[in-house]
Amino acid sequence: MLAKIGEGARSDIYAVQDTKTKQVWALKHVELKGDKDDRFLKQVQREYTIGVKLSHPSIRKIRKIIKQRKWFKIEGLALLMELVDANTLDQQLPRTTAKAVAIFRQIADALAHMHEKGFVHADMKPTNVLIMEDEHVKVIDLGQACPIGTIKKRIQGTPGYMAPEQALREAIDERTDIFNLGAMMYWVLVRRVIPTAMPPQNSASGLLSTKDVSDIPPPEPPHEASSRIPIDLSDLVMACVAKNREDRPESMAAVARQLGTIAQSTNTMDA
Repeated sequence: MLAKIGEGARSDIYAVQDTKTKQVWALKHVELKGDKDDRFLKQVQREYTIGVKLSHPSIRKIRKIIKQRKWFKIEGLALLMELVDANTLDQQLPRTTAKAVAIFRQIADALAHMHEKGFVHADMKPTNVLIMEDEHVKVIDLGQACPIGTIKKRIQGTPGYMAPEQALREAIDERTDIFNLGAMMYWVLVRRVIPTAMPPQNSASGLLSTKDVSDIPPPEPPHEASSRIPIDLSDLVMACVAKNREDRPESMAAVARQLGTIAQSTNTMDA
């Protein structure tokens, strides 16, 4: 163990080194401290099960899982992962629209790969995206990921980014990730969260109590909130965060292609 580099819900993350190969990894450790902590062990197990099936340069690689047992009971799990020297997106925001679009496109490509493999991320938000010095992206934290079509027993996701179907505990699919990505793009571009069925505590939309999709007010279009945002990008974001999933883009691959087209025009504008 070299150093503690972070922490999350019931987890600690360390930089560790293999004494034989000298390879340095990140290690997420979750320990069972109470009966209610069992779900955190399940999340780590799910992150491993899904992560080892993915192979995309913009998704953090997962190598192995280590189980701590006492007698026949698992009391802790350690997940060995690719160590990425980077800041999260909320800590390193893009300085130009072109750079923002480049980041969005890498994320969309990564999520499209997940969808091709039969999984959704289900918790896309700025803190789950790492930005490296060369501006390449790593999507992290597959703790909420699941097979396409999963209906979860409890509400899972992040308030302010959560799709209506997540708050209503309906089936989660590719278009759920599209909504999450759209909400994240909106925050990066406008610096505020959109109204959702489950808004963040103490936010401007904190009084919203209903989960009726029809009562969720639409967000202000990004190009109206900021004149620097091109209309085609604004329109894509608004399509991604449509309340009804049928009104969102047909696939994450389609979102990535549209971001590629937008990138060409924004590169010219920023130049």
